[in-house]
Amino acid sequence: MSEQTRIDMAVTGREWAERGFSCELWVDPPGQVWSDFVHDVDELLLMQRGSIVLEMHGRVLRLDPGDEITIPAGTRHTVRNVGDGAARWLYGYRRSVQSSET
Repeated sequence: MSEQTRIDMAVTGREWAERGFSCELWVDPPGQVWSDFVHDVDELLLMQRGSIVLEMHGRVLRLDPGDEITIPAGTRHTVRNVGDGAARWLYGYRRSVQSSET
């Protein structure tokens, strides 16, 4: 998907909600690094603009606009903005299912 392709947050949010995920926007400046994060729930990530490198499971993956990936709960991961400008991505966490049983 090219930089010109528009990823609509409202549409993505509805699709992700059907899959049980929240949807928020994140923007990082060039060179930003988030090291060794671990979440207790699954995380979805969808690149809107720019490029990042995601390290997880001993793999290094480059994500560009339109690329989507699931980061499983409990997975240690690092994200680096490797582009010349701001990196914009949508992210969401799996929503917990509330039981109605008491």
